[in-house]
Amino acid sequence: MADHHPHAFKGRGAASNPEGRFESIRHHTEDDGWQHVLLDEEQPRPRTDVTEERARSVITRNDSPDLSFSLAMNPYRGCEHGCIYCYARPSHSYLNLSPGLDFETKLRAKRNLAEVLRWELAKPGYVPSPINIGSNTDPYQPIEKTWRITRAALEVLAECHHPCTIVTKNAMVERDLDILVPMARERLVQVFLSVNSLDNHLAAKLEPRASAPHRRLKAVRALAEAGVPVGVLVAPIIPALNDCDMEAVLEQAAAAGASCAGYTVLRLPYELKTLFRQWLELHAPQRAQHVMSLVQQLNGGMDYDSNFATRMRGQGVFADLLRRRFDVACKRHGFARARELQLDTSHFVPPRKPSPQGELF
Repeated sequence: MADHHPHAFKGRGAASNPEGRFESIRHHTEDDGWQHVLLDEEQPRPRTDVTEERARSVITRNDSPDLSFSLAMNPYRGCEHGCIYCYARPSHSYLNLSPGLDFETKLRAKRNLAEVLRWELAKPGYVPSPINIGSNTDPYQPIEKTWRITRAALEVLAECHHPCTIVTKNAMVERDLDILVPMARERLVQVFLSVNSLDNHLAAKLEPRASAPHRRLKAVRALAEAGVPVGVLVAPIIPALNDCDMEAVLEQAAAAGASCAGYTVLRLPYELKTLFRQWLELHAPQRAQHVMSLVQQLNGGMDYDSNFATRMRGQGVFADLLRRRFDVACKRHGFARARELQLDTSHFVPPRKPSPQGELF
């Protein structure tokens, strides 16, 4: 049942569980007065449930002009990190689940992803292009430790000498250095760690189950020292909440060995507008109005503007200031832009289809 009464859940980002925009049934919860008077117990914490999903295809294609990749792959639906600002939350509505707590507690794992990936790469006429892993939900969210679907996908890509980029907020990416290092030698991989603040207290509320910011920066160092090209994404920047940390994040990322950087501003499509406003009222009530005023300045007076030309960077005076600050910091630290590294597609070898006769040679 949907929960329309916002309150903070320890270790979770969303404060409620509203119906998705495609749901035809609406639930309304009433307090009969007995629950809190007679029962002296804490609200039970929502637990994480993972459902196995059999994917029919795993490589998605996009032609969005503001994205640097045309192919993407996401091992999981939903994300246990629980980042309240995640633009992927509304995608859970397609599963008839809530973009709120359901998004971070009712997850889908594409168990057969590596198998389907192998089949898609072997299709006649397939043209290799870097595949972005983690464009929608994090490939190294906590359940990856058990399910290991991202690792299985990397094993297929490495076998085929197929390039990829990875975006994550989790230091678990270090686990796969044994695959990433050989891929890096062939210019087949680039990793991006997303770090939007250095304030652990803020991060614990914004991104409750992601690695702490300082731990992500340690992962940047580990990757760089191992020879894996690594960049930092200051994303998303939330005005009057974490924008003050932009320069410090870039400075520490440079010291850790990051070679490139990028940023985006907060995006609030569909149900995310309500969820983020609830979060502000619970966790930053004194600045909630100011934050949303600046967010609207970035979006032409609206909570969100989906225009491809401006949705990632915003528009107006505040957006121009962010861009100048970012450019100055990148120049100071010698950062390249996030999309400048060229990965190599020339060594791609399609996977062999399984044969009942086995390998003869």
